Amino acid sequence: MGCGKKFKDDNRVAGEFTDDNCVCDVVRAIADAQDDVSDELCDVSCERSINSLVSPVSRNNLDTVPFILYGKDLKPFKGFGADIQGAGMNALFDCIESYVFRVNEVGDDCCAVLELLTCDGDPDQAGDQHGAKCDKDPCDQLNGLNVNDLERTGICITVDLDCFCAITCLPAVSLL
Repeated sequence: MGCGKKFKDDNRVAGEFTDDNCVCDVVRAIADAQDDVSDELCDVSCERSINSLVSPVSRNNLDTVPFILYGKDLKPFKGFGADIQGAGMNALFDCIESYVFRVNEVGDDCCAVLELLTCDGDPDQAGDQHGAKCDKDPCDQLNGLNVNDLERTGICITVDLDCFCAITCLPAVSLL
């Protein structure tokens, strides 16, 4: 299996490749081989979370697959935004930081509108968004928190999904 090549769809003979990404080719070949042997899924994965969300059998009211994105440096991406708390002369900006997102929309050009998710009991008080403030990684933000504490912020960012190299999906939850 050489770099710069991929299995041809019409002729799946080992060693015949046509793509530019040898790592992708090798991992795809391993996945195909594993699928032929066993069809078990990971306990927590994007596929499992999506299946939980759309499963007609469960009727579990799940509506969101929260996820974490990783940049090309393989570091988790932290999104930032601000809400306005209060009104008039007393209005304050309330900065929100989060590693955890909910997708609201994806365009044909791979630009996506993502909503920041946070873990907070009362998001309407200025400075009360726990989000990822001072957290070094997503585990700092999420570890030990009740699943029901995950909340929508209403703060959205637009990202180019081509700028990310990895995604971790969390188990599907109910946020709507």
